[in-house]
Amino acid sequence: MELLLKNANIVTDKENYISDIYIADGIIKKIEKNIEIPNIKTIDIEGKYLIPGGIDVHTHFNIDVGIAKSVDDFYTGTVAAACGGTTTIIDHMGFGPKGCSLHHQLEKYHEFAEKNAVIDYSFHGVIQHIDNEILNEIDSMISDGIPSFKGYMTYDYKLSDKDMLKLSYKLSSSGGLLTVHPENNDIIDYLKNKFAAEGKLSPKYHRESRPSRCEGEAVNRMADITSVTDCPLYIVHLSCEEGLNHIKEAKDKGQKIFAETCPQYLVLDESCYSLPENEGLKYICSPPIREKHHQEKLWEGIREGYIQTVATDHCSFSFSEQKLMGKDDFRKCPNGLPGVETRVALMFSEGVSKGRIDINKFVEVVSTNPAKLFGIYPQKGCIAAGSDADLVVIDPKIRKKITKGELHENTDYTPFENIEIIGCPVMTISRGEIIVKDNKFIGQKGRGKFLKRKPFSY
Repeated sequence: MELLLKNANIVTDKENYISDIYIADGIIKKIEKNIEIPNIKTIDIEGKYLIPGGIDVHTHFNIDVGIAKSVDDFYTGTVAAACGGTTTIIDHMGFGPKGCSLHHQLEKYHEFAEKNAVIDYSFHGVIQHIDNEILNEIDSMISDGIPSFKGYMTYDYKLSDKDMLKLSYKLSSSGGLLTVHPENNDIIDYLKNKFAAEGKLSPKYHRESRPSRCEGEAVNRMADITSVTDCPLYIVHLSCEEGLNHIKEAKDKGQKIFAETCPQYLVLDESCYSLPENEGLKYICSPPIREKHHQEKLWEGIREGYIQTVATDHCSFSFSEQKLMGKDDFRKCPNGLPGVETRVALMFSEGVSKGRIDINKFVEVVSTNPAKLFGIYPQKGCIAAGSDADLVVIDPKIRKKITKGELHENTDYTPFENIEIIGCPVMTISRGEIIVKDNKFIGQKGRGKFLKRKPFSY
């Protein structure tokens, strides 16, 4: 299959220029001005932006959280991702049976994704417990293309500081990357029980049970633990100034520490938890959405390079059936928000169009840095001869409001309803194939391929 893109305003993490692109067999073959090849499909980009396909390194498809199963699987979730300008996802696998091996979940998730995903994909290993068998299995997981591993500091399968130390020693010598959900479990447990005893069970107490210092303390603790082992550390879904300050301090000392934030923490604030008619339940996620002053600090962290990526933590539940389980008790509401489809548009609009970041930084955090950190660069995340032809066209002139009716995520709401965006994706190309045009998915189910990722070397 051949494709010629004409008059593209190409944007990478480092440069902008006008050129044509010739694509064959799913690969970028040539980038030059005035390419002329007769009798092949040709599209005039008409000066719109052409960026590397978006890479969302934090999704949760097909996940079972015990009280509910997410409504997006690897088909609906990747269709939504593609329609939003994302051409690659890396999914955080859910917990398996107690005591299971790492490969148990890997095999299960291969079954979920194969024949369903419409874009390319990979997975993060999830560490539920630490023993010699798990530590010895890490090398074979890395050989199988899974070099990043998730550890939780809260929830049922939380890891102790001792376990985190053992894990980070192993990863530091094996070419692995430790990704961590940082929250102080004891603080959360105490406050949730305290509020429940006081009859404080509305959605706003979800936020108050997980204060920003609870996250900041956990980030600082993990920075200290990995400083002992020299293990690269990746903090997921950073939401607050306190955590960012600890990351800055560690990074300025030369530590290998990296951070991701999410659109919900950049554009929403804690007032959402006080909405009437149980609407606050829609926004229950962990960490929670913070007070407004944290937003600008996170944007500043992006501009200064302390936050390398913007992902979504997409974990979708229906409002009408699943989220409303928490109407009388926030603790019974499943944690998670949809967002895989709105990430690229929100980051372009809130970041580039509103002048918070330049367009090269936008490409860096939604595509290039994710590819570099997670072992798929330069196959993904760049526009260069020899790279996969994963490309997205953005029309910067489009103005519209986000509405659930226009989205493909398999849930009954979006937390970003009625937010106006200025500029959004209008075409998605995956390995040289146009799979989305004007918000319509035109690709094939199961066309996505598993990406065997390289060991950490950022």
